[in-house]
Amino acid sequence: MDIKTVEYKNVDEVMHVHEHKSGLKTFVIPKKGYSKKYATFATHYGSINNEFSLGEGEGVIRVPDGIAHFLEHKLFEQEDGSVMDKFSKLGSNPNAYTGFAQTVYLFSCTDRFKDNFELLLTFVQNPHITEESVEKEKQIIGQEIRMYNDNPNWRVFFNLLDAFYEKNPVKIDIAGSIESISKINKNVLYTCYNTFYHPSNMMVLVVGDVEPAEVFSQVEENIIAKDKRPEIKRIFPEDPAGIRKDYIEQKLAVSMPLFQMGFKDINFNSKGIECLKREIAVKILLDMVMGRSSELYNRLYNDGLINNTFGFDYSIEESYAYSAFGGESKEPFKVKERVVEEIGSIRNKGLDQNSYERIKRAMNGRFIRQLNSIERISHMFISVYFKDVNMFDYFNVYENMSFDYVKTVFDEYFNLDNLALSVINPV
Repeated sequence: MDIKTVEYKNVDEVMHVHEHKSGLKTFVIPKKGYSKKYATFATHYGSINNEFSLGEGEGVIRVPDGIAHFLEHKLFEQEDGSVMDKFSKLGSNPNAYTGFAQTVYLFSCTDRFKDNFELLLTFVQNPHITEESVEKEKQIIGQEIRMYNDNPNWRVFFNLLDAFYEKNPVKIDIAGSIESISKINKNVLYTCYNTFYHPSNMMVLVVGDVEPAEVFSQVEENIIAKDKRPEIKRIFPEDPAGIRKDYIEQKLAVSMPLFQMGFKDINFNSKGIECLKREIAVKILLDMVMGRSSELYNRLYNDGLINNTFGFDYSIEESYAYSAFGGESKEPFKVKERVVEEIGSIRNKGLDQNSYERIKRAMNGRFIRQLNSIERISHMFISVYFKDVNMFDYFNVYENMSFDYVKTVFDEYFNLDNLALSVINPV
């Protein structure tokens, strides 16, 4: 068996890699002495992948919004019963989630890892979908959609995405809508499954006190060697460069207004090291401008314009990138004014290099500390894997990040023409 081993001596970590003949890559990151083991089986398929084609000259396939999430639900129903019940009998904690660009199945356990791992590999490869079960699932997911439609934190975020994008499917709720899921049937679910759940479009990661050779042997025994799949061409509608709206407001049952604002990123690479460089640079800048040690954050907090719910993040994927920051505030527009003023002030006086160095060191330190958590390792690894990079590539990016590069990103990223605000006001 061909096993590649890569050592990261600066953090005392080792990664073992094996590629199955189907194209599936399996990664093992051993954590000796850890009682818990964590395994994930992920596919490069999420809610934004609603238009695609297979191979040159093939027609475009358009499927209903919410189908990736719907399919995730259906895989847990097998002909001989619930997969959740099977995991419970094995003493493990299973879960799954669908994001914008990936779907992930996972479990954690302390005992009977081999049995649990075999179950994970088996059920994800063997869907059992009937028209009757599809109709039943529509009712369940419909209730979930209604619940999220009334969730203020969910709505303020998706309203911000709706302000950014005119056509990009990232603005659409991951679960879809009541109308879109009504169009889902068994045949379209199998079309998506057969397209995106091919082993060559997937990956397996195991983190914990395990023997890599045993993990790879189980993969060899349980992964079905399917015929080579035509290359998937993911199709995204062309969105205007600018934002769709600069303000969206909605009224829901909240005691204090909620807000999210941010910048739509229109100049990014979504693959490779350049993707990680962009992510880290923008996150450093957000921390410099509005992090808890910044002058802006402390002025806003002391003036009662924000509270400890305030936070920020930056997301970058294959067809979009944006920042989002916000929380509760009695006066969201004043917060926006202060943010605009601060960005203008920084443009005039320049970025502080000492602040940059301090925040970069702190972020790198937080990243290293996360390597003590098998859950965080798994999440970080999968979040970048389908961008053609490795989680451990972050080390090189931090080491080689330059102040000049961050200054360049600041100058073009914080374009006020691309700033939008979403507010949820009390009814």
